[in-house]
Amino acid sequence: MFEIAVVTILLFVALLAGSVWIGLSLFATGYILLSVFKPNIPMDIFSSGVIWGSMIPTPLLSLPLFILMSEVLVAAGLGRSLFSGLSPWLGRLPGGLLHVNVVGSTLFAAVSGSSAATTAIVGKVSLPELQARGYDRQLAMGSLAGAGTLGFLIPPSIIMIIYGVVAEQSILELFIAGVIPGLALALLYMAYIAGHQMVSGSQPRPEPTNWSERLGALRDIGPVAALIAAIMGSLYLGLASVSELAAIGVLGAVVISIAMGRFSMPAMIRAGRRAVRTSAMIGLIIIGAALLNSAFGFLGIPKAVAGEIAAIGLSPFALIAVLLAFYALLGMFLDGTSIIVMTLPITLPLVTAAGYDPVWFGIFVVVAVEISQITPPIGFNLFVIQSQTGESIGRIAQAALPFFMILLAFALILAIFPELALWLPGTLQ
Repeated sequence: MFEIAVVTILLFVALLAGSVWIGLSLFATGYILLSVFKPNIPMDIFSSGVIWGSMIPTPLLSLPLFILMSEVLVAAGLGRSLFSGLSPWLGRLPGGLLHVNVVGSTLFAAVSGSSAATTAIVGKVSLPELQARGYDRQLAMGSLAGAGTLGFLIPPSIIMIIYGVVAEQSILELFIAGVIPGLALALLYMAYIAGHQMVSGSQPRPEPTNWSERLGALRDIGPVAALIAAIMGSLYLGLASVSELAAIGVLGAVVISIAMGRFSMPAMIRAGRRAVRTSAMIGLIIIGAALLNSAFGFLGIPKAVAGEIAAIGLSPFALIAVLLAFYALLGMFLDGTSIIVMTLPITLPLVTAAGYDPVWFGIFVVVAVEISQITPPIGFNLFVIQSQTGESIGRIAQAALPFFMILLAFALILAIFPELALWLPGTLQ
């Protein structure tokens, strides 16, 4: 078993180092493993429908729709509306307009499901505005990197859809389970920003605002708030399936773009093309991981790993701590989708055997995957911010370090207080 593990790691790393797409690297690794160690298996895998079967679960239909909804809102210039709508309400808080990064990311996360898209749309407007007003550049970049990860945790979440499909769990239940942890994490970010600014004393003088300006600003965030209310209300009341919810979200995004006077066919066509590219990339990763996971199953790797870990005799909390370190390490080299589809067949049985709820583990894994978004050298949020600021990845990673530590601590808090994730879904039962 050791030699199989070594071959798997070396082969996968070699393919990635050769700039082979992640999905193709997963596929090739699985195929070569089966060809070498189980030469009679590969054609059976294809004929049994394992590969194509990974792409036909009904909940996956919602994935490209939620991606399209996000792209339509990006095309509508939602970032400008979020900043102008939130500034009069947040400017006088400790931390000032830096909170726009967190609150804006929270709002956009609730209609996008993508961490990178959340970071891009909020940062495109907030970073130049914060710099022009004299805010700490390091804290502005770090808070955006951290807050952008909320795109994975606050529903509707693309990563949750993938977890639900792979783990065969209710996606609606996962969405609802992510609400309280997502809001709690946003509050932790805001608390850190406020504390940092009060200690450093570097916050610029707030611009004067009155209630007339604040109420007028609601026009900018009102349409988005209405779409969020429709999505979250439908989720909690069970009025629509995940796929129906995604379709309604796309329609709502188009209506918002029209209401804001930012609708144009060329922009919608570009949004559709970007959504197709993103969906195809995720689909290729899922197919590649399906073959690799099938190879793991035929080679007995999940059972062997479970036996080795059981022999160590880790306590449930120690197991979670080890898995958190494992996911943080993987996040340095892989994207969130790849991490989930590759590891879940091994880690989920271990966690459920330790007594943890699979829905809770879904939220925990999402938080762990969020960490991968701000860890070099592959952290996507870092690259998004680099493209907007021109700063080095090292400097941006340093700025994001406090928020990386907050994410680690929050993952352990979830392990100690699992009801943070399980209480709201429990109210529906």
